[in-house]
Amino acid sequence: MSQPVLTDQARRALLARIPSQPGVYRMLDAEGAVLYVGKAKELKRRVSSYFSRSLNHRLQVMVARIADIQITVTRTEGEALLLEADLIKSHQPRFNVLLRDDKSYPFIYLSTQDAFPRLAFYRGSRKGKGRYFGPYPSASAVRETLQLLQKIFPIRQCRDSFFRNRSRPCLQYQIKRCTAPCVGLITEQEYAEDVARSIKFLDGRTDEVIRELGERMDEAAQALEFERAAVLRDQIATLGRIQQRQYVTASGGDLDILACATEGGVHCVQVFFIRAGHNLGNKSFFPKAPLEATPATVMAGFLTQFYADKPIPPELLVSHAPDELEFLETAFAERAGRRVAISHRLRGERAQWLKMAQSNAELSLQSRLGSRAGYNQRLEALRELLGLDEQPGRMECFDISHTQGELTVASCVVFDAEGQRKSDYRRFNIDGIAPGDDYAAMAQALGRRYKRIKDGEVPVPDILFIDGGRGQLNAAIGILEELGIQGVRLVGVAKGPDRKPGAEQLWQPHQRHAIIAPADSPAMHLIQQIRDEAHRFAITGHRQRRDKARRTSVLEGIPGVGAKRRASLLRAFGGLRGLRRASAEDIARVDGISAALAEQIHQAVNQDLGG
Repeated sequence: MSQPVLTDQARRALLARIPSQPGVYRMLDAEGAVLYVGKAKELKRRVSSYFSRSLNHRLQVMVARIADIQITVTRTEGEALLLEADLIKSHQPRFNVLLRDDKSYPFIYLSTQDAFPRLAFYRGSRKGKGRYFGPYPSASAVRETLQLLQKIFPIRQCRDSFFRNRSRPCLQYQIKRCTAPCVGLITEQEYAEDVARSIKFLDGRTDEVIRELGERMDEAAQALEFERAAVLRDQIATLGRIQQRQYVTASGGDLDILACATEGGVHCVQVFFIRAGHNLGNKSFFPKAPLEATPATVMAGFLTQFYADKPIPPELLVSHAPDELEFLETAFAERAGRRVAISHRLRGERAQWLKMAQSNAELSLQSRLGSRAGYNQRLEALRELLGLDEQPGRMECFDISHTQGELTVASCVVFDAEGQRKSDYRRFNIDGIAPGDDYAAMAQALGRRYKRIKDGEVPVPDILFIDGGRGQLNAAIGILEELGIQGVRLVGVAKGPDRKPGAEQLWQPHQRHAIIAPADSPAMHLIQQIRDEAHRFAITGHRQRRDKARRTSVLEGIPGVGAKRRASLLRAFGGLRGLRRASAEDIARVDGISAALAEQIHQAVNQDLGG
């Protein structure tokens, strides 16, 4: 053990000037770097304890390096809690538990100030007008809830600019996910009823909604409005299924369940979010902590930083009693404006919930320890490059392949936290577009894919990569806007000026300049892998379609119609379907096609129909 930097005389002088008030202390080394940040109800007693009691090895190492101690007095313990979290975040001291959780958690936003309120995915400050529901543990939890709500109570989810400029109902109305208030197909009063029910559902008052819908169903049946009664019946059934799946406790209420698992110097804290008695989902966190940190120390550090900028529920169920439990309860109560209980000795049903959380924490920890470090590194680099709040859990990439506009095929490949997810790959045969129109091909593929996502058949991705620049990106923006898909990060992957690998440009919506990362960037390596996989899958699909068409194409049996003329014909008429609708005179207008050959082609393609 090295000799302490502070002499006894200097230490006594430092301790003499520390007051007995609440506040925050910072331990500094000889270079002025922050070693540790702590909070205390009584600063003098807490700081003095580091020099007057038996310490574990970690604290002995830290104390031996202390050259100075700086303090900040606060008025209350709650202020000390917030200041400590801010200082830990800014200085990242090596002896503190460090939580990489800079994200703002997603909410569901309802614009109650509008005549026809909008439901939307929201992340950020909650100071604006309207209602905010949450927080939710992830973007996918918000998207799932919004999809469920849209099926039950078709409140609009489109942006205001889209809503104000409609002259006819959009696709959402056609698939019964919206009542088209934009063109006056529902009254403000009827719309307000759906809004009120949505609020009750999000507030956890599902029983009240079901009871109200049941009364309306009986009224409709008595009035012989059987179609209306059937709609209400389906809404009640859907709500019942959701309630069965999500309900946690008969007593309702808000609480978080937190469990900590530790192995080999790696720590995992699993958090379950319970609001109004419903499980909104769970999330794993992997805080960085000194090697000898105990679960109690990790839990204390996690609670301090995690709830520094988030709403605190009235009760926290924890697997390990955190250090300074009473201090945390007092500080949290001050911040929340009501009592906050941190409970760890549990019995009965609550003990089972905690056991469930502990099991999830251990599973997540084992998965983390056994995961491929290289892939995680690339995911983390991608998160940083795109400025994401968290590592993406699901990524999709689309590509288009054709030969001179003929037999276009679009591909969709899927990557998740573990890598390729080949079982979710899909191909789309593209028809009915102008040959070579990659924008229209991309729009058709995205429309078909994301309509399935809208119907809940496929999960919504966190990132959607498009192989192409601004044009393809704009096509994707239009489709997602039309379908009302929210919370998906769109990225166009365009080839660089010389079309060389490693010089790709990344385009995002509403950005004037592309992102250009170094060729050796782990994030770009991952993007290239995903893009190349989409390209390979599209080319393979196109070749299969082309080979099949060549084996059966009627044009190949016509003397004088070679590959070049076939391509010209298909390009001129948008494919065989358009060619069949054309007259012999129309066909003769194509360059290189004589009147006699046009007549042959016309007869051949129509004989192929059996006419």
